[in-house]
Amino acid sequence: MKTLIKNDWEDILEPEFNKPYYHELHNFLKEEYSTKQIYPNMYKIFQAFIWTSFSDTKVVILGQDPYHEPNQAIGCSFAVAPGVRIPPSLVNIYKELQDDVGCKPVNHGYLKSWANQGVLLLNSVLTVRRGQAYSHKGKGWEELTDYAIKALSKRGKVVFILWGGAAKGKIPLIDQTKNTIISSPHPSPLSAYRGFFGSKPFSRTNKALLSYNERVINWQLPEVVDEMEEK
Repeated sequence: MKTLIKNDWEDILEPEFNKPYYHELHNFLKEEYSTKQIYPNMYKIFQAFIWTSFSDTKVVILGQDPYHEPNQAIGCSFAVAPGVRIPPSLVNIYKELQDDVGCKPVNHGYLKSWANQGVLLLNSVLTVRRGQAYSHKGKGWEELTDYAIKALSKRGKVVFILWGGAAKGKIPLIDQTKNTIISSPHPSPLSAYRGFFGSKPFSRTNKALLSYNERVINWQLPEVVDEMEEK
C-alpha cells in the first residue's frame, strides 16, 4: 500500500503499510473522511515525512495529534499554515525560543524552515475529528509512528524533543546510548510554567548535534512566508 511520501520513508515504513492493523486503519479513515470533518486534509496526513526524509532527520519534535479546529492542521506537529493565528502552545514555544537562543518571534506558525534542516515535526496520531482532540487515538497510528521512532533510534544520532507526558511515554522506544532525549512539560498554557519555560531545548539540541558532528539548526524562522505554499 503506497502513500504520497515519495522519499526514503516510503521504504522504511513499507513493512507497516502491509500489516493488518494498517489496512484496518486505512478502512477506518476512508469512512471517517467520507462522513465527518477530519484534519488534516487527506493529502497532508504524511506531510511530516514528506518534508523531512529519514536520512535527513536529525531532530524529532514529537506532538500528540493534529490541531482539531478549522484551517489549523497541516500534518506537522505544532505547525500551522501561513496566515493562520498562532496557537497558544506555539506562542509559548516562540517565547522559549527567544529566551533560549535569541530568535526573534515571527507572526506566523509555518515551521517548514526547521523541517528543511532535518527537524521531523511528527505527531503520534496523524488524524483527528474536528473539535475532538485525540479522537483517532488507538486506531493504529501509534503503531506506525512508534515504528518510525524506533527506526530513527536504531539509526542513531537523533535528538528527540519530548514535551509533555504523552511524548515522554515514548522514551522506552529510544536507545539513549545512541541518541539524545530532551524532555520537559508541555508548552501549552496549562503546563508551560511548570518547567517548559527555562528548559532551553533549542540550545541543548544544537549542543547535542555538535557532539554528533552534525550541523546545528538555525532556529530563526523567516519573517515572511509564501501563503500560497499551503493552498
